[in-house]
Amino acid sequence: MKQTRGRARFGILVPFTNTNLEPDMTLLWPEGVSMHFARMGGYDQEEIPDAEQMHGLGASDLDGPLHLLQGVNPDVILYGCTSATLTHGPTFDRELAARIKADSGAETVTAAGALVHAIKTLGADRIGFASPYVSAINDMAVGFLGESGIETVSRSEVGTALDNYGQRELNPDTVFELGLAADHPDATAIVLSCTDMRSVEIIARLEQAVGKPVITSNQAMIFQAMQLAGFNEALPGYGLLLEGAR
Repeated sequence: MKQTRGRARFGILVPFTNTNLEPDMTLLWPEGVSMHFARMGGYDQEEIPDAEQMHGLGASDLDGPLHLLQGVNPDVILYGCTSATLTHGPTFDRELAARIKADSGAETVTAAGALVHAIKTLGADRIGFASPYVSAINDMAVGFLGESGIETVSRSEVGTALDNYGQRELNPDTVFELGLAADHPDATAIVLSCTDMRSVEIIARLEQAVGKPVITSNQAMIFQAMQLAGFNEALPGYGLLLEGAR
């Protein structure tokens, strides 16, 4: 039977309308790790999650949810929203991680920072990018990655402005097609950005279709969190990144 505690505790900050991050973490659960979640706000659930809304989430006060997570003395905290810091830029993302670590005493991973870390770990400096975001956030994401030394050579969008519920309700087949549309001969990896998009379930299928690594927000967070916790074992079934854990 799989051990669900004893080696480390991961504390995970989840946007309050997100329903896919927690199930994804269940799929990606490393042996011996217990996972503890706290919800965070800072945006209007009825509004389209555009740049203004996600910028607001990134700048929101984390004292409350961080205090609740500190009750379990986590070894690593995962900041589970990609677009919240993509809309602020790499410097803000690094400073947020440093601030959470200083306040909590825990190693800290951000979703956006984890994507960059995963891409660079795989040596994939040119990527195809896909997300459920509005176009303006995708522009910011491409800029964020560019500032981090990663070129986006192709990009795939849903084509309509999805609300918070629409993003999370994209089914895995739709996500697969979105990722497939982001592929390009010059891309050395495909990136599926968003912690509330059902990407984890189709990583292996998409890698087989495109013949290159597929990186998702939640997979990348687990990869970096495991490294920070001192784990180096592989997690099979969820992509080359985790299958070749290092």
